[in-house]
Amino acid sequence: MQQNIHPDYHPVVFRDRGADSAFLTRSTATSAKSIEWEDGNVYPVIDVDVSSASHPFYTGRARTLDTTGRVERFKQRYGGR
Repeated sequence: MQQNIHPDYHPVVFRDRGADSAFLTRSTATSAKSIEWEDGNVYPVIDVDVSSASHPFYTGRARTLDTTGRVERFKQRYGGR
């Protein structure tokens, strides 16, 4: 691995304010804001709009679309040609 060409990889807290959750991970992202984490250390914090705590796919609140009706309408229009 070449030296001095890779970005700084450090601990960062990602916070989802909508779901009131946060998680500590490592990233190259930076932020001017910081937060004191559960272990007593201070880390940069990045606010995100959607995380696994608030995304409908992971929370089970996903909507299912009626694709059967669309397929049937397509077959009625163009199926016999």
